[in-house]
Amino acid sequence: MARPRNQTKRRDELISAAAQAVLQHGAAGMKLADIAQEAGLTSASVLYYYPDVRDLFSAVFEHGSLEYCLRREEHVAGVPSPTEKLDECIRSGVPRPGATEEASRILYELMPVVLRNQAAASQYATFIERQTALYEAILEEGQAAGEFQLVATSKELARNFVALEDGYGINVLTGAITADEEEEALIRYARISTRAAISA
Repeated sequence: MARPRNQTKRRDELISAAAQAVLQHGAAGMKLADIAQEAGLTSASVLYYYPDVRDLFSAVFEHGSLEYCLRREEHVAGVPSPTEKLDECIRSGVPRPGATEEASRILYELMPVVLRNQAAASQYATFIERQTALYEAILEEGQAAGEFQLVATSKELARNFVALEDGYGINVLTGAITADEEEEALIRYARISTRAAISA
């Protein structure tokens, strides 16, 4: 029984090492040796646990997307009213320096893997759906409480929020716009789509 436990631990360590390698080198420029060096292993050892490196990238994407969603959900759970929850949900998705920016950068870097790996594509679909569900629940709560007057269905608006975040997020990471500008644009969309006084 000890061997499977050790293998699980080693795989977790490799996922963390690969995530750090992505941050340092980018997915396109990263080499197997970069992951091995970050993990303190040989390239052959990395391949022992992940014979197809794309499977390792898929595992990194799954881990990163799960942590990202959990962090957002915890932020939202800590505020009382639907209006405040929507405000907090928006702010928690903006890639500002720190954990949110790092997580966002890793997920964007690994998008080519999503396009060519079925497991990663499935994880991406789950990632988008989970974020959509978070927005949808907030919008429905606000509508039921009389705080929001939705201009479309909660699902459509929730999908729009997630799509806008994705588009603006990569612009922030490439320096095309600032994090403040993304947040302001999303807040404006929230005001228009809910007819609520979301704070600036």
